[in-house]
Amino acid sequence: MDSNLVQFKKGVLELCVLALLARSDSYGYDIASRLSAAIDMGEGTIYPLMRRMQKDGLVSTYLVESSSGPPRKYYRLTEGGRKNLNAQKAAWTDFTRAVAAILELDLEKTS
Repeated sequence: MDSNLVQFKKGVLELCVLALLARSDSYGYDIASRLSAAIDMGEGTIYPLMRRMQKDGLVSTYLVESSSGPPRKYYRLTEGGRKNLNAQKAAWTDFTRAVAAILELDLEKTS
């Protein structure tokens, strides 16, 4: 995989997790599966991030009994997580617009 793409994915991973949790509470494997399908992120990347996000107060956890094994740890966005999501979304939008504008200028020069 292109090393640039790897860095882009790492940079946006927390934002993506926060956005998924803003839609609904979820457990780690489900979050990893959804990210894998959308942006091809591996499961091993998610769990350390989830622990850090919990430590930082962005998410909280609770257990839900499972019919197919041990209870699942669900993650829920905290109020701090919502605020962080909104700030990251605004920063991401500003950043991607600025990059797109620079790339458009570059395209105009080569045409």
